[in-house]
Amino acid sequence: MNAIPMKDSKFAGYASLLLRIGLGVGFLSAVADRLGLWGAFGQPNVEWGTFSRFLEYTHTLNWYLPDAMILPLGIIASGAEILLGFLLLVGWRTRVTALLSALLMLVFGAAMTLALGVKAPLNFAVLTGIGGSLLLSTCESFPYSVDEFLSRRATHRISKS
Repeated sequence: MNAIPMKDSKFAGYASLLLRIGLGVGFLSAVADRLGLWGAFGQPNVEWGTFSRFLEYTHTLNWYLPDAMILPLGIIASGAEILLGFLLLVGWRTRVTALLSALLMLVFGAAMTLALGVKAPLNFAVLTGIGGSLLLSTCESFPYSVDEFLSRRATHRISKS
């Protein structure tokens, strides 16, 4: 995959850093909400408040699945969001992580659209997340990331040889 060169590379690094932080924290914040870390349901800016309420939402989106599949699906979705959120924040394998993030959000958005209509993914800015993830996957560099550290280390080793 070819990276898209940025005209004003002075801001390209900051843009990729902000995208990584925004997407990563967004994933982790959603999981924190369903674990009750942002407060109880009904408090301002709390969508679920408990994992059981999140599972009810998961069932609503996946109405066609047997009830026995809802808990594993909720755990898998939450695990994927934790993993991708963490990998985005530290910047490890950022291009692949960004593509997987876009795919995960595409699945979320499709499920939301089929179950609740087109307005639901718009309320959660799913298209923005998909676009941001795809854009991040095309960036040339990832400042303040494990990827950058490993790249510098490899370049340093080659120059010493």
